[in-house]
Amino acid sequence: MAHTASTRPAGRLATWRNSEAWRPLARPLFLALWAAVLLTNIGNWMETVGAQWLIVSRPNSGLLVALVQTADTLPVMILALPAGVLADVFDRRVLLLVTQVFVAVVAIVETSLTAAGLITPALLLVITLLNGAASGITAPAWQAMIPDILERSELRAAAVLSSVSVNIGRAIGPAVAGILIAFVGVAPVFGVNAATLVMFSAVLLWIRVPTHRSSLGRERFVPALRAGRDYVRWSPYTRTVLVRAALFLLPAIALWALLPLVATNILALDAAGYGILLAALGTGAIVGVVVVGRFRRRVSDDRLIKVASVMYAATMAALVLVPNLVLAVVVLLVAGGAWLAVLSTVNATLQLFLPTWVRARGLAVYVMVLFGAQAIGAASWGLVAQFVGVFDALLVAAAVMVVLAIASLRWPLRDVSGIDRTTVAPWPEARLAFRPDLDIGPVLISTEYVVPAANAEPFIAAMESVGRSRRRSGASNWNLYRDGADPRRFVETFEVPSWDVHLRQHVERLTGSDAEAERRAESLATSVSEVRHLFPADEVE
Repeated sequence: MAHTASTRPAGRLATWRNSEAWRPLARPLFLALWAAVLLTNIGNWMETVGAQWLIVSRPNSGLLVALVQTADTLPVMILALPAGVLADVFDRRVLLLVTQVFVAVVAIVETSLTAAGLITPALLLVITLLNGAASGITAPAWQAMIPDILERSELRAAAVLSSVSVNIGRAIGPAVAGILIAFVGVAPVFGVNAATLVMFSAVLLWIRVPTHRSSLGRERFVPALRAGRDYVRWSPYTRTVLVRAALFLLPAIALWALLPLVATNILALDAAGYGILLAALGTGAIVGVVVVGRFRRRVSDDRLIKVASVMYAATMAALVLVPNLVLAVVVLLVAGGAWLAVLSTVNATLQLFLPTWVRARGLAVYVMVLFGAQAIGAASWGLVAQFVGVFDALLVAAAVMVVLAIASLRWPLRDVSGIDRTTVAPWPEARLAFRPDLDIGPVLISTEYVVPAANAEPFIAAMESVGRSRRRSGASNWNLYRDGADPRRFVETFEVPSWDVHLRQHVERLTGSDAEAERRAESLATSVSEVRHLFPADEVE
């Protein structure tokens, strides 16, 4: 029997209401999905370790092992934005269900082939590539689904918990895989991964999630892809959030990339010791749930990211300046908390800011930045360590992070929790002499304003916000003109690729903050003429 999302925490979990950090887990729907994602994170890391272990004894194993990691992450970067389009256009639960069933079947095949001794490096790379593709499709849909099942006030805590899930998977998965490989072989490792995927599929089949259906029907793929690109392009705040994420990740990934070398070359640890260091990072992220929640109530998101960045830089320096295992564990606990603080804040900020119609596409771009910055940063710091050594590489990374934290003053993050991102009532329907086809275009829309001379400058400034709103919601270009014969007369024009895009602007893309920008501009005018819709002459009869 299907279950629907509850608007109130129920049962024993209701006692968590007093803890803001854990409150989302008091909602059975979020708890079920979060637990399922946690298990698949653990299983995915186990599968990666198992694949690398099978390959490591082969000729040219160094290249093959590296290709496993590439095959796991490259599809995410390539498929994230198309996957965001699919998650905005189709039912997100169904999209996740289809993806997880497919990858569960792949995992079962992988387990069977390994148990039968038929697996080959080529097959492992293909399977890892398919797993990476599934991750690329899953990430935007899962993150965009969270605001559908929680209140806005719970999104920050949910973002922290999602980051915790990733870090627990990173800490537990490799350790469990190592134990299983040592005692029972690789096939059971792949079997556990398959089981977690089957469980996630069962949860998705069991639950029901609120959906947003457009009265205009599904948006076509290519226009939807273009709309997602244009939204990010014309949304200064979204770009600011992405820049801040990249400024942190590019130097921060040095710690993750070089930690194996720190363990062996500086701390003289074996594989078990390296596992302890990884566990410390993951544990720090878990402890950070409560610490970050309390800290966030006292400072802004902008300051939280700056403080966490500086703390993270200090941990990278301390790790090599004082080579001691106990201190390293303490330092990595702090680093795990700082890592979680930054990435969960960025993620929550985007979830709060992005409107419903483009949420998955905006988060998909974030996923691309997340994986791209880590891939580029890891490779870069690996090269630096090769030339100057691990000790100097981490000190340089720490210095770069401090410099970038200072440079981020140019891109401050403001509080977006109070911005109205709800879809407002549709604009008045266009009065036309005929019914245009949805594909007709381009369409030129014009509006005339009469503005007193004293209001001209503030009106022009206010219309800049309106212009960004038009572009974010689908306009391919926008302009504001002033009449040379009568300077009080202004004409706004913008062009959309098709009548379908303009209807979507009318019905589903205008948010409360967009409407407020229009009202602010119109309040400075003494009159606003009727909007005109101009179609290509050869397509109008």
